[in-house]
Order: sequence, then structure tokens, then C-alpha cells
Amino acid sequence: MLLKNQVFIVDGDLNDAVLLAKLFDVVPFSHILHLAAQAGVRYAMQNPQSYVSSNIAGFINLLEIAKSANPQPAIVWASSSSVYGLNDKVPFSELHRTDRPASLYAATKKAGEEIAHTYNHIYGLSLTGLRFFTVYGPWGRPDMAYFFFTKDILQGKSIDVYQTQEGKQVARDFTYIDDVVKGCVGALDTAEKSTGSGGKKKKPAQLRVYNLGNTSPVPVGQLVSILESLLGKKAKKHVVGMPRNGDVPFTHANVSLAYRDFGYKPSTDLASGLRKFVKWYSGYYGVETRVKKEIQGAGEVPEGGSA
Repeated sequence: MLLKNQVFIVDGDLNDAVLLAKLFDVVPFSHILHLAAQAGVRYAMQNPQSYVSSNIAGFINLLEIAKSANPQPAIVWASSSSVYGLNDKVPFSELHRTDRPASLYAATKKAGEEIAHTYNHIYGLSLTGLRFFTVYGPWGRPDMAYFFFTKDILQGKSIDVYQTQEGKQVARDFTYIDDVVKGCVGALDTAEKSTGSGGKKKKPAQLRVYNLGNTSPVPVGQLVSILESLLGKKAKKHVVGMPRNGDVPFTHANVSLAYRDFGYKPSTDLASGLRKFVKWYSGYYGVETRVKKEIQGAGEVPEGGSA
């Protein structure tokens, strides 16, 4: 699909400095949107080195190449809402403290923000970090709850629904992919030029951090209810206490800064976004769902497949 839209793809590793150098030799990049990372809170307990390799070493590799490029590109990169860690002030604001990460994943993303500050300060790189809040939708990550809940409900398997140690429902500020894309483009469009040349800073450069969320946390139990309706199948729910694996009980974004600076305004509620996801899932995996039957009855073509 990307090739059809004339998007040139190089399959490589951020830690391959030789490959990165070749790419920068070929193309004088004006902007970089850096989304490559090892994501996920739970997997960090199984394979911690992969997070250090991608989120810290890989990021530094990219910044090392970018600082010496002529011209230096402006960089927009993926941080995470997980940097708020044990913060209990809501909604989460960019002004709140982020020095108490609850997972190694969060710690590597917080490290990324400090590293960005360093390269901005020393080399004049223009850097914008985007703190994404539970991004979901078509082509999403299969390790995220909404995705494997869909799979397990359809297969008749039981699902674990977490609650806090106090017996409250876990809630997330689910943000639909299309809204996040608009935020990424807005950040790119308003990114100022880097101010260094030949690895030397000429004057102060832009350094920004923004929340990109939906501003309305939804309990995970409600997510399951919406999926049950869309899939036309009841979930076998197993309510369990939240394990101590780095997950936090809730997230809630304040996005007023992103709205002020580049008009970020999420417009997709969870029910609408999950309907689009299930429509894609049905077509991509070729499975029957209530949404797919409705689409076929209306003569629509499901996303990712043929009707």
C-alpha cells in the first residue's frame, strides 16, 4: 500500500549507523518524523535490553547523524504518556513532573526527552516530542488490549480485565490513529528549522513537548462492552487485580498546548474509532463480525479486504 502511494521504504535498523549515514548522504532531509521504537510496558520485563537498544541507543544514533547533516533537519519524535508514571494530578499536563516512571519503557522514553534536550542545547537541533496516549485503530499493535481482546472474544477465549488494588476500573485515554496523525502533521508543519551547522550550534533552537490524547478516559470495562456490541459476541471476562508490571491505573491528557500551537483537536470517540477498527479487522483477517454483516447488508466494502 505504501509503495502504491510512492512512499520509498528502506527496511533497516536505527543502530546501523552506516545505513543511516548513507540515507543522509542521498537525501537532504528537511524534517524527520521519528516513530521507530520498542513499545509496550509489559514486554519490558521480559526483554529490557531491546528497549535500551531501540529507544535510547537508536535515538542517539539518529541524533548523531542529524546533528552533522547540512542542513540539519527538524525532528519530531514519539515520546509517550507513560512518562507521567506515578503522577496523580489529572488531566496530565506537560507542566507536571515526569521523574517517577512506573516501567522501564517509560524510563527509556523519559530518557529520550532528556537526550533531546541535550542535543538541542549543544547542537541546535529543533526537537519536538509527542506524548502519545494509548493510540488505537486499523493497522494497530497486536499486543495492545483492544486488539487481542477482539481476537480472543471472537475465538471464545476468556480475557483478563484489570482493576486497581482499590477495586476501581482501569481507565485509558484511548486516542484514534487519525487524530494522532493530524497531531503529527501539525507538529511537523510548525517545527522551526534547526540552528546548527557542521555539528555546531549557531543560536538557540526550538524544543517542544506535547500531549496527544483524546481528553476523555474510558474504563476498560466500557471498551469491552463496545467490542461485544460491534463483534456480536459476549466476552468471557475474568476480572483480576492489576499486576505490578509497570502499568498505571489511568491516563488522561490535557491537550490545550497542542491545540494552541497547531490546532490539535481530537474528534473520534471510542465507539466510533472501535467501529472503524473492527471494520478493518474483519476485512484484514477475513472474520465474521456484526459490523461486517451490517457492511455487507449495506453494500459497503470493508477496509483491508473485499466484501
